[in-house]
Amino acid sequence: MSNLAEGFERGSNTEFIQFLYIAKGSCGEVRTQLYAALDQVYISNAEFRSGKNLCMDISGQLAGLIQYLKGSGLKGEKFKKENNSFPDEVHESVQPFYEEEP
Repeated sequence: MSNLAEGFERGSNTEFIQFLYIAKGSCGEVRTQLYAALDQVYISNAEFRSGKNLCMDISGQLAGLIQYLKGSGLKGEKFKKENNSFPDEVHESVQPFYEEEP
């Protein structure tokens, strides 16, 4: 979460994507720690599978967001138009995904 917040606050799409990649890398680090914890019998097989699946899910979501942002026209807060902030740009871009069909 901290990587996402820091990247977003930097105010550019490019930097946000960079920090999304860092967060994705952190998912890999956590998976490695889960393997170590399993090997040392600090966690059960069920706990390992649950944690690993969660990491894989989050990693996939981050990859999807990265691909979406790379293909979008969003530039970020540093490049905002008058009265249109980066959060507004993101909201406007993803809003169609949340609108209900008639």
